[in-house]
Amino acid sequence: MKLVWSPDRASKAYIDTIKSCEIYGEFGVAELLSAMAAGWNAKLIFETWSDGGPVATSVGLSIAAGHSGGRHLCIVADERSRSKYVEEIRKAGVTSLPEVVIGDAEAVAAETEGVDFLVADFRGKDFARVLRVVRVSERGAVLVCKNAWERTVLGFRWQGVLRRGTRVVKSVFLPVGRGLEIAHIGSAGGSSNSAVIGSRWIKHFDIRSGEEHVFRE
Repeated sequence: MKLVWSPDRASKAYIDTIKSCEIYGEFGVAELLSAMAAGWNAKLIFETWSDGGPVATSVGLSIAAGHSGGRHLCIVADERSRSKYVEEIRKAGVTSLPEVVIGDAEAVAAETEGVDFLVADFRGKDFARVLRVVRVSERGAVLVCKNAWERTVLGFRWQGVLRRGTRVVKSVFLPVGRGLEIAHIGSAGGSSNSAVIGSRWIKHFDIRSGEEHVFRE
């Protein structure tokens, strides 16, 4: 199996994201990633978000999930971050809302199977650990790191942050926003990963129903 591109889904997600993100007054990254996620028909979009960061990208990814019929999973560190994130994402009036998980991003990534579109922030302390343990779908995945200008100047290499043996089909740096590093990788076989040691409590918050679920991984 492999990722198959749909120009129609991509263009629809692109246009819808531009409309929804007008309230933020910023354009470029959100609509591009939305078009990519929808165009590749992503079924599980995995995103990390830090308190104080913009949510335009999240809006775009949620719109993409609506067009692809997939899930958009956003990982936040704590309850305070969750509250701020939910408040901001609702302002955009998105109809396909993300699933919000409170927990350690690395732990959640290691336990989540079938990721086919991932967005991480280079400024986050855990971005490299998340990339190393992510479990991609049988179709492979598209991995995106935003705010990449500084890392790229310092000589960023995907093989330096991905699990050993990961096959990078193609990678590119785009001067959009503060820089995007994008890689298309082949399937990792869905194998389990033992890099995360110990157990953690994780909270899952469903914006649509208002329900909160707590579980131990």
